[in-house]
Amino acid sequence: LHVVESGGGLVQPGGSLRLSCAASGFTFDNYDIGWFRQAPGKEREAVSCISSTDGTTHYVDSVKGRFTISRDNAKNTVYLQMNSLKPEDAGVYYCAADRTTTAQAMCAQPPWYGYDYWGQGTQVTVPS
Repeated sequence: LHVVESGGGLVQPGGSLRLSCAASGFTFDNYDIGWFRQAPGKEREAVSCISSTDGTTHYVDSVKGRFTISRDNAKNTVYLQMNSLKPEDAGVYYCAADRTTTAQAMCAQPPWYGYDYWGQGTQVTVPS
């Protein structure tokens, strides 16, 4: 496996979770990393992305101010700190790696876009 997500679970509204994306088998430092989510019956959507070059970040409007993406190149890991969780944040969260130009460009790809590496996903449940 090249990309493995962890940290999902059941959390009450207003709670927090920290997701981790551990990468192996490729030169992590050269890849932009993104977090995506998919809820039942909905298209995959980008949540947040972080660039490989300068660590710039991009967030979907619905999570700005609540989620924080970060990367630790020494550990080949990207994190997504999720605070003030809402029921609409629930879904399977996936991590992807690709060589795009910017974090915003990575997050802007259409739902059918095939990133270089995908994880298996981790479930986040926020009951209403």
